[in-house]
Amino acid sequence: MFIQLLVNGITLGSLYGLIALGYSMVYGILKLLNFAHGDVYMIGAFAGYGALTLLGGPLSPNIAIAPLVALMFLAAMAGSGLLGVVIERFAYRPLRDAPRIAPLISALGVSFFLQNSALLLFGAQFRSYESFVLGSKNPEFFEPGPLTNPLFVVKNVNVQLIQVIVLSTTVGLMVALTVLVAKTQIGKAMRATSYDREAASMMGIDTDRVIATTFFIGSLLAGAAGVMFGLLFSQVFHFMGFLAGLKGFTAAVVGGIGSIPGAMLGGLLVGLAEAFAAGYLGGRWSDLTVFGILILVLLVRPSGLLGTRAIQKV
Repeated sequence: MFIQLLVNGITLGSLYGLIALGYSMVYGILKLLNFAHGDVYMIGAFAGYGALTLLGGPLSPNIAIAPLVALMFLAAMAGSGLLGVVIERFAYRPLRDAPRIAPLISALGVSFFLQNSALLLFGAQFRSYESFVLGSKNPEFFEPGPLTNPLFVVKNVNVQLIQVIVLSTTVGLMVALTVLVAKTQIGKAMRATSYDREAASMMGIDTDRVIATTFFIGSLLAGAAGVMFGLLFSQVFHFMGFLAGLKGFTAAVVGGIGSIPGAMLGGLLVGLAEAFAAGYLGGRWSDLTVFGILILVLLVRPSGLLGTRAIQKV
């Protein structure tokens, strides 16, 4: 049971880590908590669902599963990334010089707008990636779908194909992001803007473009997490971004908000805490455990596990 919970926790933590990266990247540059980020993740899940529905789903004999999954990821990541750019341009950029409470209120407004837009478009009922999870659309003839078939079983530890996809995709995205930030021109511009936005602007860096790119990348990662949630748990719904966003934010704070490695570490810790609490204490304890860890970290190390204490001059 321990090993199975460990596998489940790492898988779940990978999703939280991807969401946390968006919070950390935006906070690192703007010192802004983008509380609409969880709903960008939700839109990504629905974009993947839309691609699945539009193309007929994996039960169609004319569609291979691997290209369809790739198209779902592409639709979700592109849609979420562009949505992030639009949010930055119209909800946050006009408020950069406003009191810090103004962008926070704007973020909450965007969050409610996205939730209710999804409710209007898709309804209140759960939407399902059912063809991947159920081999048949008729629940009376349930059989595992192509992505939930056990890839291998070792001593009662069941590892599904979708879990391998989630972990490998997360690692790939994390490595790509690390290389982008450390080695590319835009990555250097992002680090310079994060360190001192005004100085970066005076040195010729287009900080507006850098900030828009940061929102695009963070939202793109959230969209990928949304699709993986749909493939992992089958069901997506208009309110799914709220709790996932809170846990992603928790992961960012626990790991050290503003730190890319900290976001992934925090995500893994939150996922493991949730999985082990649900497995040993019961599902009703999982959220309590996660947010209890958040409170404990804030009390003991407010900057997070990998965060650094900022020295503010007055």
